[in-house]
Amino acid sequence: MRTLKMYPTSINARFIEELEDALRDGGVIVIPTDTRYALACDALSNRAIERICKLKGIDPKKHPLSIVCADMSQASEYAMIDNRAFKILRETLPGPYTYILPTTPRLPKAFKGRREVGVRVPDNEIARELARELGNPLMTSTVSWPGADDDDTLMPAAIADALEREVDYVVDAGDSTPALTSIIDLTDSTSPVTLR
Repeated sequence: MRTLKMYPTSINARFIEELEDALRDGGVIVIPTDTRYALACDALSNRAIERICKLKGIDPKKHPLSIVCADMSQASEYAMIDNRAFKILRETLPGPYTYILPTTPRLPKAFKGRREVGVRVPDNEIARELARELGNPLMTSTVSWPGADDDDTLMPAAIADALEREVDYVVDAGDSTPALTSIIDLTDSTSPVTLR
């Protein structure tokens, strides 16, 4: 496991390239978002998605999965965004929102049989730049591990210590401040439902 120190205000192109290579090889990395640190992998790699699901102890057939996209254009390749949903996303993104949207067939096997996917475009340039350079979304899940308290999951040093055998990279962008992502169901854009 390697730790790379990088901040959203000063993106290191060499580090982004190194992380992109790891993602293309099925790697699992820890990245900052605009709310918390997240486990991330190439959303088109079934093997990497399985690694994250195993690490988190979740069943991908039963647990909702989310993707981080570089922008709304990339999001529209993997989720169906009608005109009403587009207007809502345009007004709020990038930002701390997860929108539940109908899927398109472009997502891999781990998403098959699902009618919906959580879509994020976080207000964090590192996360968006990785999705942009990779050319497709990242599948993400909030960092956690057995016995971790909330403060541990906000500190990259604690994350690196706890997950050093489980992940390939940790991007250290400094300690996070605790924040939650708002989750909004837009599967029927005529009546959005705030889930959290």
